[in-house]
Amino acid sequence: MIKILQKQFCCGCAACVQRCPKHCISLQEDNEGFLYPHVDESVCIDCGWCEKVCPVIHQQESAKPIIVYAAKNVQDDIRMNSSSGGIFTALAEKVIAEGGVVFGVRFDKHWEVVTDYTETKEGLSLFRESKYLQSRIGDSFTQAESFLKSGRKVLFSGTPCQIAGLKLFLKKEYDNLVAIDIICHGVPSPGIWRQYLKEETARMCGQKNTVLPHSIPERDVHVEGISFRNKDLGWKKFSFALILSTTNGSGEKFSFCSHMPFKENPFMKGFLSDLYLRPSCYACPAKCGRSGSDLTLGDFWGVQLVMPELDDDKGVSVVLVNSEKGNRYCKGLEIHKWGTTYDQVLQYNPAIEKSVQIPRNRKKFYASTSSVIKRIEICTRRPWKERMKSRMIRIASSMLSKRGKEFIKKYLLNKE
Repeated sequence: MIKILQKQFCCGCAACVQRCPKHCISLQEDNEGFLYPHVDESVCIDCGWCEKVCPVIHQQESAKPIIVYAAKNVQDDIRMNSSSGGIFTALAEKVIAEGGVVFGVRFDKHWEVVTDYTETKEGLSLFRESKYLQSRIGDSFTQAESFLKSGRKVLFSGTPCQIAGLKLFLKKEYDNLVAIDIICHGVPSPGIWRQYLKEETARMCGQKNTVLPHSIPERDVHVEGISFRNKDLGWKKFSFALILSTTNGSGEKFSFCSHMPFKENPFMKGFLSDLYLRPSCYACPAKCGRSGSDLTLGDFWGVQLVMPELDDDKGVSVVLVNSEKGNRYCKGLEIHKWGTTYDQVLQYNPAIEKSVQIPRNRKKFYASTSSVIKRIEICTRRPWKERMKSRMIRIASSMLSKRGKEFIKKYLLNKE
C-alpha cells in the first residue's frame, strides 16, 4: 500500500486514490497546504494497485521531442486572453469539433483550482491562462477513462506529473487520447494561496480606493476575477490582477481592482522564489519528457533573442511534439507556426529539464506565524551584502554611462 514516509516522494497526482478498488484512500491536507494520500488500513486488501500507478515509483525514461515549433493562435483576442500564444485553445477546439471532451483546470467558487472537463467551445474560456496552483484532480482520471472506453476523443491537459499519473492509471495506450502537459516551474501550495487571497482581500477592503471613499466590510465583498498572467502591460511583463466587487446601500454594484506587475505581487514573488512549492517539485519525477505526453506547451521565453521577428509582446508559445499522434494533431491546426530547435527553447526555459532548488528560507517561511504576505516579504528579501553590491554596481554603471555620454558629446560630436 501507499505510505508516504518522505513528502518529496508524492507528487499529488491522485492516481492511487482513483485506482483503489476499495476506495480506501483519501487525500488529506498537511501543514504546508498540500494534499497527500491516507490509507484506511482496515479496508485495504493490499492489492498493490496504488503503487502500480504511482509516477514517482515508476518513473519513465527521458525523451527529447521529435519536432519543436514556435506558434501563435491566428485569433489575437484568444491569444491576448491566454498566457502565451493560445495554442491550447486551438488544440481543444479541434478535439471538441470532432465530438471529443477536453480536460483542463479552472477556478472553483472559492477561487481554488480544480481539474474539470468541457464538451463545448464556450467552456474552454475557463481553462485559459496559467493558474499557479496545484489543481485538485478529483475523479477526472476515472471520468477520462470512461470517455475513452466509450470511443470519444479526449484531450487531457495537466502538469507533467499529472500526465504521468494519468498514463499509469489508464494501464494501456488509447489512440483517442491526446495527452498535453505544460513546461512546469513547480506548483505552489493551495493552502498558502488560500491564506494570501484572504489577506489581500482584507487589505484591499481596508484601504480607500478610487471607487468608494471609505473602507469596505470584508463580508460584503466578493471576488469577481483573478488573473495570474494579465497582459495589459505586455506578455513579458505580465501582471497579477485581482478584481473585487461590492454593492452600496441602494444595491448598486461597484468593482475595484488590484493590478501589480508580477515582480511586485507578493504571491508571485514567493512562487518565483520557490518558497512554497510542493516538496516533489524540487526533484520532479516527470521532467525531461518522462511524462509520456503527446505534446508539451509553454512560453517561448527568449524568442525576442532567437526569433525577434515573431515577438510582438502578445505571447508566443513553444510546442514540443513528443509523439506521432501529437504531430498529426498539430498538422491539422489553424495556427501560425515556425520550426525551431530544442536547444534554443531550453536555453531560456530550463524548467523543461531542471527542477528548482530548495530555497534556504523555505523552513523559515513555514516556521513563522506571521501573515503570509509578511513572511513572503521577509523570506524573499536579498541579504544585505547582495543588496549593497547591486546598489554599488548600479551607481558605478550610472556614473560610467554619464561620463561616456559627456565624452561622446565633447570629443566625438564636438559639442560643449
